[in-house]
Amino acid sequence: MGLFDFLKKKYETISPEEAKAAQDAGAMLIDVRESGEYRGGHAPGAKLISLGSLESKFNEIPKERDILVICQSGMRSSQAAGILARAGYKVSNVSGGMTNWQRSGLRVIR
Repeated sequence: MGLFDFLKKKYETISPEEAKAAQDAGAMLIDVRESGEYRGGHAPGAKLISLGSLESKFNEIPKERDILVICQSGMRSSQAAGILARAGYKVSNVSGGMTNWQRSGLRVIR
């Protein structure tokens, strides 16, 4: 075990299809992009909380629900997943972000 392993609280990475199924089963989907990106097209039911404001909005994220995070490509959401996991949330990162969500043929709200 490495010196900083305690910082690497685990989270799952799941496909857009798995994320949609989890969301349908009650998980909360958080889009961590900026508002302009969100307005350009987002997953139905996704709550916008940009990565930069995530820690100040923990009060808007229920600990008792499974949390899914998505961005454009998966980079910012992987950072967000790490932050949430360290804060005690059960969180999954959506692989490939909205790019992969759209490629998978899932619905997008514009």
